[in-house]
Amino acid sequence: MIDPKRIWTSSQLPSLPTVAVRLLELSRDTDTLIRDVVDIIKSDPALSAKILKAANSTYFGVRCEVKSLERAVPLLGTTVTTSLALSFSLVDATMQRGPLAEHYRQYWKQSLVQATAAESLALCIAPAMAPEFFLAGLLQDIGRLAMLKTIPQEYTAVLITADREGAPLTDVESSQLGFDHAYIGGQLLEHWKLPPELIEAVRHHHDEVDALWTYRESADFSLYAASALAASVGEYFCTARKGYALDRLRRITERCFQFDESRLEAFLEEVAERIGHLAELFNVDVTDLGDPAEIMTQANEQLAQLALREHVASTQATLKHQVLEQQRQELEVRNRELERQALHDPLTQLYNRRPFEEALQREVHRCLRTATPLGVLFLDIDHFKSINDTHGHAAGDAVLRQMGDVLRKSVRASDVLARYGGEEFVILVNQPTERGFEKLAERIRQQVQETQFSHGNKTVPVTASIGGALSIPGREDHLIGEVLLSTADACLYEAKRAGRNRAIVRSLVRDDDRRLMELQSARRFSRWLVAQRMVDVPTVSRALLATSGTTARVGEIAIQQGDLTSEQVEAILAEQAQCGERFGMVALRLGWLSWERLALLLAWQQENPKQLAAALIQQGSLNPTVALAALERYLQIHSHAAASPVLAGSGTTHA
Repeated sequence: MIDPKRIWTSSQLPSLPTVAVRLLELSRDTDTLIRDVVDIIKSDPALSAKILKAANSTYFGVRCEVKSLERAVPLLGTTVTTSLALSFSLVDATMQRGPLAEHYRQYWKQSLVQATAAESLALCIAPAMAPEFFLAGLLQDIGRLAMLKTIPQEYTAVLITADREGAPLTDVESSQLGFDHAYIGGQLLEHWKLPPELIEAVRHHHDEVDALWTYRESADFSLYAASALAASVGEYFCTARKGYALDRLRRITERCFQFDESRLEAFLEEVAERIGHLAELFNVDVTDLGDPAEIMTQANEQLAQLALREHVASTQATLKHQVLEQQRQELEVRNRELERQALHDPLTQLYNRRPFEEALQREVHRCLRTATPLGVLFLDIDHFKSINDTHGHAAGDAVLRQMGDVLRKSVRASDVLARYGGEEFVILVNQPTERGFEKLAERIRQQVQETQFSHGNKTVPVTASIGGALSIPGREDHLIGEVLLSTADACLYEAKRAGRNRAIVRSLVRDDDRRLMELQSARRFSRWLVAQRMVDVPTVSRALLATSGTTARVGEIAIQQGDLTSEQVEAILAEQAQCGERFGMVALRLGWLSWERLALLLAWQQENPKQLAAALIQQGSLNPTVALAALERYLQIHSHAAASPVLAGSGTTHA
């Protein structure tokens, strides 16, 4: 990257001769007289001769010979005269011999083409603006000249790269230098104090058509568009990027000047004809530009090749995208398989120990908040070593797989089943009752005993010993997970010592929690519906799964039902923060809630009656009339007020 300051501080930066500076100053003064312009030009004999030559050239088409500046300046006009004087001064100051001579010649050749194109356009759309358009076209690449003069080595490398790669010059400039010639040109013209509209035209002459179109409401839009068109004409005639230039020309002329294809071709032929006349004035050789018809053929061939390359590139990109998408999908499948393998036991396809322990921690945290029961069952296949020794390890593996199938059928979707290691399995039981937990352990033991395990055509007798532990953790029982595991493990070994093929479970539930759990279970809406024979247990269980989610605080429900006031809830929370007891126990101790009302509030906290009724209606288990009547009857029995709007919504956490 190049620091632009290196350009601005260079002693080689192009500067305007005194005559050109004075003419520019006069051009900005509306009271300038032709006599003043003539006097300044006469101070430079060489410039005077060139102005006279221009006045008599075929480019301007003056019929009678012009022999004096006094005659030439009025015929050309002060703006044209000033533009020519500035152009002659710049050409004289920069055309030189040496290693950069060809780059200078190419620069001036393209600048003259651009000036001719801009002026020719002005003659079509705004003849009075022809001198301004001419000057804009001539100076729009002045930044290239500045960089050739100040950083010749670096800029020559840019020109060579752009020519070799066929890339847009501004792209290569920005990539290798950090700025382009449009920026440098605009800054230089601003330094020379040229008109603002000319400076902006130079800055925007390489804008894309859509960006250019955003200036359409500006008074100077036609000058900006003419500069952009002239830049493309310059590329069209003077560079190898003829196809790109023609495509841009078509878009600019169609959008900005409403040219059709035939009008554009005629315009380019007109520019080609006028270029030679202008080049004579500046002694610039343009004989290598080529025939307009041949250039058009080359440009269209390039566009066809570009279209073909773009089609091939698009096809390749599509294929590459398809390959990448296939690879991505395969990688996702592989990752899912790796994740499944990391979380599942390869033999039984049950969870392994790691996801079980993670699930246990999650459930512990939930139960700490909700005061709900949690149970763990350990199952160990009896005499498994003997099975391996008698029937072989393949038979042992078959027994383990079949054991996994038996256990899958025995647990609920909300429970977590895993192979803990070897012949040992573990079940995390979600919100069991003490009686239900005991029945589950015994039912699993019995199902294992009654299942016909086999390997090949041989029957393998299998029984299992089960140990379990159940608890309702207190608010500070953060180690309850480890306690449940160790207690269940101890019960398992107790079952083995007692003769195997038996289930021993131990409840760690405190008496107060047991009383609340029993009262709460009896008051649940789901249990009431089953007791009324309106639904069966599997149906209501499916509905409960659909209503699982966040629940309201006990204090909020108590306020809704009129059991507690807001002040009482605040007082209970303050006391709770001091003693660490659960909300309900504090309310009981303070005498603000009875055991029965607290149990009902906890039942509604765990099981929102209104949501359960909606779920039963949604799954088609109850028609709306029956479900709403059942809900109203249940609330009449258990609420302080008939048809209470209990639990209209749910909160986020428990008190």
